[in-house]
Amino acid sequence: MIKKLLNRLYGDYMMTSRLQEYEAVIIEAKNRGFTFLSIRDVCILAESNRLPDQYIVYRHDIDSDPITAREMFDIERKHNVRSSYYFRLSTMDIDLMKEIERFGSEASYHFEEIATYAKQEHIKDTAEIIQKLPIIKELFFQNLTRLENQLHYKITTVASHGDFANRKLNIVNFELLKDKDFREKCGIVCECYDKSLMQYFDTRINDAPYPVYYEPLSPNDAFQQNKQKIYFLVHPKQWKSSFFYNTKENLLRLYEGAKW
Repeated sequence: MIKKLLNRLYGDYMMTSRLQEYEAVIIEAKNRGFTFLSIRDVCILAESNRLPDQYIVYRHDIDSDPITAREMFDIERKHNVRSSYYFRLSTMDIDLMKEIERFGSEASYHFEEIATYAKQEHIKDTAEIIQKLPIIKELFFQNLTRLENQLHYKITTVASHGDFANRKLNIVNFELLKDKDFREKCGIVCECYDKSLMQYFDTRINDAPYPVYYEPLSPNDAFQQNKQKIYFLVHPKQWKSSFFYNTKENLLRLYEGAKW
């Protein structure tokens, strides 16, 4: 337990920037001939059976640090590669999102309405939260519409955020989009955990906290194993520590847990 805490403290506050490593992976992928796609690109190309033979998707979940997200985007823009960025309501940077879209990458919504509603209403019973899904769906629709109005473009893919409230309730935010009619109402073509999306990848990689860094394997391991269709989930906080954003996230987690 002490070792786990020390690792967390190091990762949150003392870890040196890994952005050079991040850039090196991009360079290696380019040298190996990978095409960089966004999630939206995959959905469009798969529908018309035009996916390339070799591609990699970078999906960024901006849980807590939009500043490092911008640095990652600057690296990608430098190398002219495309990817997807998903922002929570608490990490929205409208100017950055518009900039990402103008470049040709994707900036979209990292949603968490089930967890948010449960915490706000002090709901700890799974059956009760399921009964409230119609209300929560409307909240999602309102948030999505408001975001689209700010961005001045249509959002077609979204990503479910995982929260401690979801784990305690044993229900994921993705539950909102299992309703086909509701998806059509929202204009959502794809959610990042859709099985229909995952079929287009032979490898999925997640970044991980210090000292693991990658699960279940590193990008370079995937390259060495000659993987051709890679899905790489990235969180800015795993690549550069931020005293401000990590402290904000940790204090909010403590506050929400105590209040809930």
